[in-house]
Amino acid sequence: MHDIGVDPYGINIMLPKSASFLIYLKEISNVTANIIKQEMLSLGGDTAVSKGALTGKTRKTGCLIIGTLNQLQLLARKLKTQPFGLNKVAAELTQNIKNFSTNDFTLRLGSHVLKLGQRTHIMGIINLTPDSFSGDGLYRVKSKDYLQLALAKAEEMVEEGADILDLGGQSSRPGAKNIPLKEEIKRTLPVVELLVKKIKAPISIDTTRPEVAKAALDAGAQMINDISGMRNHRLIKVAAKANASVVIMHMLGKPQNMQKIIAYQSLIDDICAYLRTCVNHAESEGINPEKILVDPGIGFGKTPKHNLEIIKRLSDFKVLGKPLLLGPSRKSFIAKILGEELQPRIQGTAAACVMAAERGAHILRVHDVKEVNQALKIFTAVTQNCNG
Repeated sequence: MHDIGVDPYGINIMLPKSASFLIYLKEISNVTANIIKQEMLSLGGDTAVSKGALTGKTRKTGCLIIGTLNQLQLLARKLKTQPFGLNKVAAELTQNIKNFSTNDFTLRLGSHVLKLGQRTHIMGIINLTPDSFSGDGLYRVKSKDYLQLALAKAEEMVEEGADILDLGGQSSRPGAKNIPLKEEIKRTLPVVELLVKKIKAPISIDTTRPEVAKAALDAGAQMINDISGMRNHRLIKVAAKANASVVIMHMLGKPQNMQKIIAYQSLIDDICAYLRTCVNHAESEGINPEKILVDPGIGFGKTPKHNLEIIKRLSDFKVLGKPLLLGPSRKSFIAKILGEELQPRIQGTAAACVMAAERGAHILRVHDVKEVNQALKIFTAVTQNCNG
């Protein structure tokens, strides 16, 4: 429109008419569904409902609203004053449209400010464990240069393009057993204390334990990366008191059993519902809404097929209204596709990261910062050139 000389006022009017959306309402009454269908038909869109909803054989139905952004906005206005719970549907529809349309966020991590959405940022993984699934754990009980190894790794990652460093002392690989609390603090706290003095990048602590998080935050870390979805009340209180940023991740079960029983009614819907519940709980307990990121949890209670679907449909998670973080790095689904079980899986990781960036990932958590950063630079150059 810009290239053919359309007036900016006209662009603002026509742009919402150019993109089509599908919005799924999981369980609503037949009356509500049929009203929505008639309203959408009157606006030039449509709504798919079950056959039983049309014949009266069922009381409830799933409902798939089909229309442009403009039609959906008009629908929300029309439903706002109607009965049968349609005013609630209108409010949720309006909020979801707003969330889905929001791409840019400002993430403040202490003195660091990250403008998310302008480019895909990188979180570098520093495993302070002896048993990491990726084989890059730095911790060795008898290692005298443990701290220097961690510092060198951090310096290298920042030089290669890492925007955040994520430190973890407890392995979360499938089947991993919990280590004693004192051991996790012993592995992580000295490294946090060193890096905040030496490294000009924000520090994230990868933990599920309030005591570990508090120690790290008191030492200068600015973010908590919690694979358990901030379900621990005391961990929420620690984060809220420190005004720390948090990553809320989806995991089915625990690392000890997450790959044993994997069952979803609807993968993306189930993960979205879980994350929404966790986010609402965290906010209600005092965590700043602008400090929350969400992560669908690649590999945490998912099959290889599930992991691919998460990447393919990553943009669906935008309805949560939070920045999206994803960690596909070196995961086993990559080896499953490439047949390289013992390889570092770098090329596969880079490909998965580019696909995730294209679908709206704001931050990618990776082991191989240099290679992923190079891939993302090509992605950014192509997209920026295509978008003028």
